[in-house]
Amino acid sequence: MSIAFRSVLLTPVLAACWASPAQADVLAEADNIVVTGTVTDENASATGLALTLRETPQSITVVDRERIQDFALTNVNDLLTQMVGINVERVETDRTYYNSRGFDITNFQVDGIGLPLRWGIQFGDLDTILFENVEAVRGANAIMTGVGNPSATINYVRKKPTRELQASLSAMLGSWDNRRVEADISGPLNESGTLSARLIFAHEDRDSHLRYNHVDRNVYGAILDWEITPQLRASAGYTRQDNDADGVLWGALPLLDDNGDRIAYPHSASTSADWTYWNVSDESAWAELAYVFGNGWNARGRFTYNHRSSGAELLYAYGYPDAATGVGVTGMAGKYRSPSDQYLGDFYASGPVTLFGREHQLAFGLSTGRTDGREYEQSGLAAVAYPAVAQWAFNRTTLIEPDFTQESLEEEVTDRLTRAYGALHANLADRLKAVVGASAFWLKTTGASYGTDQYRKNSAVSPYLGLVFDATSNISFYASYTDIFNPQDKVDITNRRLDPAKGSSMEGGIKSEWFDKRLYASASLFRAKQKNLAEQAGVFGAGDPGQVGDVYYAGVDTTAKGFEIELTGRVTDHWSVSGGYTGLRIEDQAGNRARTYLPRQSLKLASTYHIPEWRDLKLGAQFRWQSDISTLDSTVGRDIRQKDYAVLDLMASIKPIDRLTASINVRNVTDSKYLGSLMWGQAFYAAPRSVMGTLRFDY
Repeated sequence: MSIAFRSVLLTPVLAACWASPAQADVLAEADNIVVTGTVTDENASATGLALTLRETPQSITVVDRERIQDFALTNVNDLLTQMVGINVERVETDRTYYNSRGFDITNFQVDGIGLPLRWGIQFGDLDTILFENVEAVRGANAIMTGVGNPSATINYVRKKPTRELQASLSAMLGSWDNRRVEADISGPLNESGTLSARLIFAHEDRDSHLRYNHVDRNVYGAILDWEITPQLRASAGYTRQDNDADGVLWGALPLLDDNGDRIAYPHSASTSADWTYWNVSDESAWAELAYVFGNGWNARGRFTYNHRSSGAELLYAYGYPDAATGVGVTGMAGKYRSPSDQYLGDFYASGPVTLFGREHQLAFGLSTGRTDGREYEQSGLAAVAYPAVAQWAFNRTTLIEPDFTQESLEEEVTDRLTRAYGALHANLADRLKAVVGASAFWLKTTGASYGTDQYRKNSAVSPYLGLVFDATSNISFYASYTDIFNPQDKVDITNRRLDPAKGSSMEGGIKSEWFDKRLYASASLFRAKQKNLAEQAGVFGAGDPGQVGDVYYAGVDTTAKGFEIELTGRVTDHWSVSGGYTGLRIEDQAGNRARTYLPRQSLKLASTYHIPEWRDLKLGAQFRWQSDISTLDSTVGRDIRQKDYAVLDLMASIKPIDRLTASINVRNVTDSKYLGSLMWGQAFYAAPRSVMGTLRFDY
């Protein structure tokens, strides 16, 4: 069986749109939608144009560096969990899915350039030390990505070198022997400040609330910025993350016994063994040239190379244990090696144009990318026998490591994607603006995966139209529309690839700014429909046309609609707030509830209060709640349910002496017990209450 169960969803190998070089400095030092600061800075992620929040006809949220530090959000999973409208599906310890507005998130970027998450999955914990902020543009985004679900696009904004010398060093110590150090130094390399650099490092070593689980992670970053002339700038960088995990979950806990009743597990229950591991190394190197012309136009070209290597020895548990004896869980082991290489190129230009006596903004670009991926497999020669649930779920258990077959190449696939895109910010009237654009793409996949030919060749043009009307100096109304073209890797019961899902996405709402534009509030309605969207329909068995154990799918017409309310910014100079509410409805073509493992309502709130006079004392809290979820186990004909739950996090920080900050974070204060996801029908429990203390020195 494949390391990903071969439930493969193509992540687009390239997407583009980033701020023009003229705005790059602004975005390097300010937040686009600041959770704890101003909310009026320009943002280029949604359209490729530098627009304010009110000028952008889509919903956008950003978690900035200040909030990352305040709440010790050291990995992307914890960070995205706190984002309005984003769900994090922790299906395993080292494999995570994300969704928004009822659909999987498949588009990820770094500095506006596509990030290759194979199958839309994050392998291992992605550290946040390299990023200044993390953006989420919710809904379909034809200009920015061209392909994918009408869910969201996540953009990780890297830290940039600074003209002034600055440095920080921090040490953290927390529950489950969590030990972490961070170092970040940036500044000029010459007297004029035209050449600057930034060096970043983080090391984390921790156990887990889950039995056997341990993570050792190192992160490195080096970025160089050179202002060759006032008009020409070059930059280059290299980052690497090594995430070594032991005692990992592949799959999770079987939740039902042979009577269809829920099995009672402690927080720490795990089907793993001490000989399992999942080591992932991600490297990225890039170079960029940017030029600002004298007429307001600017251009930028960037090349990026990404390499990932993954090695794992995994154990998957399955079965329905006997209700009386607890015996009946069996394990299947496998070893996997999965290297991949990606090459990305992007050219972008933007500037003003004059039409009909008014000045407008135009942006266009061309992108191309290629991803080469391979997977090598070694299957376990014997099944792994588990003792009774009462033994392995509550105590350390010795599970016999099986022998393995010889390594064989089971997957070798190449994805190629070329995109041409353009957008016009049309100044129709003093109070009426339009964003009109389109993205054309050409996609080709070649190769084979576990005996199945992966060939496909698709092309399409996705238009985008948005309107923004300024009703008053503080309030704007907006609406946007885009087509959906979503190529799929899923196969049907005949083991043939499903046709692309097609549809449309619409969004409209109101945006407003208050307290001298320090506080931003919005409310939106959205509706997205996809025809022929892949939904799991069964598993191939002996004699079927597909690989035994592989999942096959059926195309389902799916409609998602709902609303979001969001508030972010500062109420006063010392009081920051952020949060929002999402209401969602998902139906299939017959009007029945679909994707019931996704919450229909969620509420996320965060706030901090700063008292500078009391040694910079800061107090804060994060709160999130979601409604109940469920999934049907068709084998025993029972629904598996997770009731609604709430999680509260608290933080406090103070400066005992100048430049030194001491802080404490308490996660899950009320010790809520809940499952991390029901997406796969198996699950494990999220972490109980934990504490983290931090000392940080800033220069």
